[in-house]
Amino acid sequence: MLCISASILMDVTSASCSLSSERHALTSLAQRSERASASAARAIVYVKQIGGAAQADVGVVVISARQGEFEAGFEGQGQTREHTTLAKTLGVKQLVIVVNKMDEQSVLWSQDRYTEIKKKFTPFLKSVGYNPKTDVNWIPVSGYSGANIKEPAGDMCTWYKGPPLLQLLDDLEPLSRDSNGPIRLPVLDRYKEKGSTVVLGKLESGTMKVGDMVTMMPNKHTTEITFLTLDETGDVDRCKAGEIVTVGLKDINTADISQGFVLCGAGQELPVMAEFEAQLAIIDLLPNKPIVSAGYDAVIHVHTCTEEIAIEELLSVMNKKTRKPSKRKPTFVRKGDIVTVRMVVQRPICCELFETIQQLGRFTLRDEGKTIAIGKITKIVSQQSDA
Repeated sequence: MLCISASILMDVTSASCSLSSERHALTSLAQRSERASASAARAIVYVKQIGGAAQADVGVVVISARQGEFEAGFEGQGQTREHTTLAKTLGVKQLVIVVNKMDEQSVLWSQDRYTEIKKKFTPFLKSVGYNPKTDVNWIPVSGYSGANIKEPAGDMCTWYKGPPLLQLLDDLEPLSRDSNGPIRLPVLDRYKEKGSTVVLGKLESGTMKVGDMVTMMPNKHTTEITFLTLDETGDVDRCKAGEIVTVGLKDINTADISQGFVLCGAGQELPVMAEFEAQLAIIDLLPNKPIVSAGYDAVIHVHTCTEEIAIEELLSVMNKKTRKPSKRKPTFVRKGDIVTVRMVVQRPICCELFETIQQLGRFTLRDEGKTIAIGKITKIVSQQSDA
């Protein structure tokens, strides 16, 4: 089974208007100032995007073929780069790039325009870790007419030989998962239902069964699974890695659970890290902060968890020619550098080493609403028990 997340690139302020549950908060903030409203809208959109992308195996990135619109999204302050980077960091292993508005008057199903967009976008896909040959599928469509979405575009687009969008998604191969590994379910949401405490998340590793004893980390609260529900099939007796599942828990309150907590098998608890070493790829920096040095503060997004973090020490920087780490510690790094750092989180977080479970060991660093780096955890320096 594949979990698919659609990322539609549009103005973030207008996108937030569709989030009805946030309208009242945004309206209140807007009365204070336009800047406050825009900042709140951006934060809400990204929190929801990050939470959704953390559950997905495949990301559908919709971009516009209209002259000037793709460039506006890809260059400068556009969001195409931001969304693609977040998708990779949050574990979205395959992308479907949907080139929309191919029927627009400035395009008219032009193969040259389609190829131009691919040539501009592909180097960036490589830079964030996607293999354009194996991880990325491209398709031209018209959302207005529906051409090449359910049915082929036919004579309008004779040069495209692939399947329409829905068939392309159906034909994608399911990703392999470690169903025999330790139970790891990052919590995306929690609530009460019929008197029971319920958590929602994607099972990243292991197999869960009704009646299993599990531990909620980091508070180490042991509880029992009372029911499991999958959206597609309803109540089930068990579920395997890769499935998005609703889990009923016994004798635990919602007040004791937060987004970013991780449900683990009893006796198979994951590390709760207070300090760790990580490899960072600096992909962008703020104009007023053009370098990264010891003491840099940011926000880390790892699986469904968000927490404030500080870079305590730069340990080494990778030589771009030899791909080997430097022997001397750098005093600062810039955009494009790959650096090993020691980081301290404000509050301990549930993570794994990247080499153990990739989905729980990769992360994004953001500063003032902008993604500045992607990284992976390579070494635990201090855990909660000895912090």
